[in-house]
Amino acid sequence: MQPLAPLYEYQPSFILGFHGCDKATADRILCADAPAHLKPSEKDYDWLGSGIYFWEGNYARALDWACERQREGKIQTPAVIGAIIDLRLCLDLFDLSAMQQLRHAHVVLKKMYRSTGQKLPRNVGPTPDKGGRLLDCLVIKTAHQLREDQHLPSYDSVRGPFLEGRPIYSTSGFRTHTHIQICVRNTQCIKGYFRPMV
Repeated sequence: MQPLAPLYEYQPSFILGFHGCDKATADRILCADAPAHLKPSEKDYDWLGSGIYFWEGNYARALDWACERQREGKIQTPAVIGAIIDLRLCLDLFDLSAMQQLRHAHVVLKKMYRSTGQKLPRNVGPTPDKGGRLLDCLVIKTAHQLREDQHLPSYDSVRGPFLEGRPIYSTSGFRTHTHIQICVRNTQCIKGYFRPMV
């Protein structure tokens, strides 16, 4: 499926992204003699597929995430790394064309799984915004593969909105942890890392 307006898949400006991590990781990236990058996530339940994850313009959410990981015993000292990111060719999930590509990828996946008698993975977790996004991850990976099969340029990044957390008051459409997530697939998008001023 051809994107409706490929010209507009290119994002025209830089954004600031924030990545929650352990202080040891932040020090390794920020104090390295040779240029180094954060390690891409390759889990089969990553919301936006494989890549390096950032919260767009949201230092507080990145720190909150790192503090959650500390409470779970997964990191020792919470820290945040900032990055200057050029999204370049972006699968932007705020865009109608991107939604159409994902819908098409889901249709292709359903047919493929049905033909082999397998069950399609499902998103799992205690709430729609938590837990493993097994299906969403596979749909996004399939969209990337379909693009490659059509000999179209690969997306450098994926950008998606997530309504996360509890309503902030009764009947509210706003949620406590709503954010924009960035998944960088091409490290050339990252123009530099920095230690945020707080």
